[in-house]
Amino acid sequence: MLFKLTRNPMKVLITLFLTLLSFQTFSAPKSDLWPYWNASNESNSETLDHTPWQQILDAYLVKEGENTLFRYATVSNSDKELLKNYLNSMSNVDPLQLNRAEQYAYWVNLYNAITVELILEAYPVKSITKLGGLFSFGPWGNEVIKVNGKDLTLNDIEHRILRPIWNDPRTHYAVNCASLGCPNLQLQAFTAGNTEQLLESAAKEFINSEKGVSVTNSRTQLSSIYEWFAEDFGSQEELVAHLASYKPELTNLGESKFRYEYDWSLNEAK
Repeated sequence: MLFKLTRNPMKVLITLFLTLLSFQTFSAPKSDLWPYWNASNESNSETLDHTPWQQILDAYLVKEGENTLFRYATVSNSDKELLKNYLNSMSNVDPLQLNRAEQYAYWVNLYNAITVELILEAYPVKSITKLGGLFSFGPWGNEVIKVNGKDLTLNDIEHRILRPIWNDPRTHYAVNCASLGCPNLQLQAFTAGNTEQLLESAAKEFINSEKGVSVTNSRTQLSSIYEWFAEDFGSQEELVAHLASYKPELTNLGESKFRYEYDWSLNEAK
């Protein structure tokens, strides 16, 4: 690529950097336990109220084909305030005092609600990858909430809490990154009582969608989450067994060579 001469060398450097950044490949963090969060109170039967988050989902999440899409453009000021208040209330919870089932629902809902709020704050935006600052690929490394006096990023919630504590690859079907290529944001808020059902239905829905697994005579295309998080899904044999448990005809993938794709376009309902 040729650049015209300019009297502003810094402008040339910034332009070049942004051009290179546009070709950046997303690199997923490893699962890396933050020991502080690895505690719970299994004798505590307290349940959290996720009704405000459910109200947001009911009002703005719509099913279109294989996707659930969010109507960001129509969110009212009162519902933006409702979401803000919900996140404030969640930040005042001490999750370490909850039992494990309540914790899981807490962290998944917190992650998804924060993601929606980040999009609303930046809207209109074409992709979540445009958030996070001039030289960032998305907002995942930004501190977005304080819990127990500790500043947390979305990466902390997903990769330092959810993944290493629960060691359940289905978590990738639960957290949503506001993109068309992502497993769908679920129509229901997670609770201790419905988590297993939601994880199973989310896994089945994604694996049976074109964005999850697409098999033709000439190629097998998988979502890039199976490449980025290969350590969670195991060997190719183990991955195929996982996929086939939700779509039996995939058992014959065998030694297939996979291609990976992901669509970072915003999961927006027009």
